[in-house]
Amino acid sequence: MGLRERLAGRRVFVTGVTGFVGEALLERLLSDFPETRVVALVRPRGSHSGAARLERMMRKPAFRALRERLGREGLAALLAERVTVIEGDLADMGGLPADLDVVIHCAGEVSFDPSIDEGFATNVGGVQELLRAVHATGARPHVVHVSTAYVAGLRSGHVAEGRLVHDVDWRVEQAWAARARVAAEDASRSPETLSGLRVQAAGEHLRAGAQTVAAQAETARRAWVARRLVSAGAERAQVLGWTDAYTFTKAMAERYLEESHGDLPLTIVRPSIIESALAKPFPGWIEGFKMAEPLILAYGRGELPDFPASPDAVVDIIPVDLVVNALLAAAGSPPPPVDVPAYYTVCSGFRNPLLFRDLYDYVRGYFLEHPLPLRGRGSAAVPEWPFAGSVAVEAQLRRGEKAVEWANRALSHAPRSERVRRWAVDLERSEGRVAFLRRYSDVYRAYTSAELVYVDDATAALHAAMEPSDQADFGFDPSCFDWRHYLQEVHCPAVTAVLRRPRDAAGPRRLARNLPAGEGVLAVFDLDGTLVSSTVVESYLWLRLADASAAGRAREVVSLARALPGYLRAERRDRGHLIRSVYGRYAGVDPAELAAVVAQAGADVVLRRVKPAAVRRVREHRAAGHRTVLLTGAVSALTVPLAPLFDEIVATELEVGADGRYTGRLESSPLVGDSRAAFVDHYARGRGADLAASWAYADSLSDLPMLRAVGNPVAVNPDVALHRFARSAGWPIEEWPSTPGEPRLLVGSRVERGLFAAAAVAQGRGRAAGRDRSVGQGDAVRAGEVR
Repeated sequence: MGLRERLAGRRVFVTGVTGFVGEALLERLLSDFPETRVVALVRPRGSHSGAARLERMMRKPAFRALRERLGREGLAALLAERVTVIEGDLADMGGLPADLDVVIHCAGEVSFDPSIDEGFATNVGGVQELLRAVHATGARPHVVHVSTAYVAGLRSGHVAEGRLVHDVDWRVEQAWAARARVAAEDASRSPETLSGLRVQAAGEHLRAGAQTVAAQAETARRAWVARRLVSAGAERAQVLGWTDAYTFTKAMAERYLEESHGDLPLTIVRPSIIESALAKPFPGWIEGFKMAEPLILAYGRGELPDFPASPDAVVDIIPVDLVVNALLAAAGSPPPPVDVPAYYTVCSGFRNPLLFRDLYDYVRGYFLEHPLPLRGRGSAAVPEWPFAGSVAVEAQLRRGEKAVEWANRALSHAPRSERVRRWAVDLERSEGRVAFLRRYSDVYRAYTSAELVYVDDATAALHAAMEPSDQADFGFDPSCFDWRHYLQEVHCPAVTAVLRRPRDAAGPRRLARNLPAGEGVLAVFDLDGTLVSSTVVESYLWLRLADASAAGRAREVVSLARALPGYLRAERRDRGHLIRSVYGRYAGVDPAELAAVVAQAGADVVLRRVKPAAVRRVREHRAAGHRTVLLTGAVSALTVPLAPLFDEIVATELEVGADGRYTGRLESSPLVGDSRAAFVDHYARGRGADLAASWAYADSLSDLPMLRAVGNPVAVNPDVALHRFARSAGWPIEEWPSTPGEPRLLVGSRVERGLFAAAAVAQGRGRAAGRDRSVGQGDAVRAGEVR
């Protein structure tokens, strides 16, 4: 009797059908076993039910042949007739049908480094819930559990099929894993840990305000807990003799099943490293990146100079369709005795070994003949590995990490410019490459250096017992294919296909030319560095030096230069303190005289600094019916020339004393950091505006709270910190060049550039600005441009 006949009329319960193996198994059952009914456990996600998710799965490439054969209506009819969806997950499967014949448990945590509590909850808790649900039906189906060959742990030599030899108590380890999160959460809240996280958050985000620092510190605390749990799992696993938390928890799941399956026949199938299909559903089919793909792609891009692997170690890879065929064969065979579970290792290393050096040679040969394209830069050159060993690779990796650390420090003090932002992007890529190498070096070292061979005698006997026709249709003999052919003509072309498709040049998201029209939408603009290429210090110098004598200008510049170190510190830590310090220098100034200076000279200076792209964007928002708001720390007098652009301007107001002159104090706290976000929220409520549909434009990480407050944040000529955040968040990044002919400053911080640039401007315009004149024709033209 053939395999199709043995499974005909059977009802098969499958978990994990949305995963890699489960999807391939479901496709095979639907395509080749017309008289087999399927019960699929599918977890609802968001607004999609489990049944809806299964229907959407049918659009995936794995089911293409089935769609073409049956058509859309025929496929829908097949699902309705043969598939029952159970809405649930590994934590709660609910009630199962009472007439199950076979259970194939494919679901589980497949990450190599999960949090230890999550690893146990999924891999051990999942099989506990499975047995509970199956026992509750009263049926006695044959349970086929998908494990992994690597439950064998840290061993050398030949590893036979069968029950694992160890005395680790899964109950004790599961209880410890559950307590591990509580312990990590408690440790993360210790004064010492919290203090360190808060200091680090303040160092990065203090300019954005206390609330942003607090939020960042809490985010960092949660990340600390996650790292702690991952580390705890890895260390516990290695102490007990397993490579990582994944193999450890899968081994504990096996031991639980062996002790608790009761009167249910049990088969444990242990695949090795599962990769793309050899033939079914089509050659090269793969869902997502598995174990080898990230390394193959990194090597093909020229980013993997070496790897800590033993060149003569066996890399045990098995195509996914051979694993599916073995599962079907096990499910269709007579169940094993209840007291003697069956064990099958589905692997290649014993009958068709692939050494790591051969894997390297085949992959290298493929990329030498078919190099990956580099967008606009030719093709990637692949390195030649020296196989220098783990010690040398680790030393090289540490040097790379140290270089990235120093580069980050240097870049954080670099002046903002388009060139610096390009350097930041390059550094991000380098940092990503180093982090990638670190992760995969740590995680995969045990798999690529293990000197062991999995023996598959029982699996070979299962294959030999099949009918010849079944061996042809559902075979899983690992010696049936050639590694060179599989890697160079099937696997590598499949996993690199996405990188070979024509696509637009990568880069930050850009805004559409036409903004969506609508009322109740705000467009909030920062001034310094965003709308105009200036700083608080520059603005002060323009106004204070415009009508001063040569000697007065010199004295003011010298005085300001002495205060510069303090301003630099304030800019990096507390922008509100910087504003108060600079504007304190207005003490004794007559407001009328300041307004006259702005009218006579300041307007010209400000309008010359307005970026043309900024004017266009403000106009686009006004044309779309949005309410435009200028939110700035600049003194209100300086914003008067910009009034025609905006519906409202919110600027800093200086206090006027009893003598009618400025006191050097502010009328209210400056709107910086968190206070900007609070103001925007309050303003939107008062206007009935929709913040989710609103826009904000800013250039500094200190404006992060304001940008986060709206649904459409835009980083404009951002500093390095904001540039990185915007890229990671997927925000649009705009480069708005300065007015043509304006001096470009390439050195020094924003405050330093502002000091020396404004001094030069004031020196060059002092005599003309000192004359009593009204706004001339050129100024009127500029004002007209703004309008």
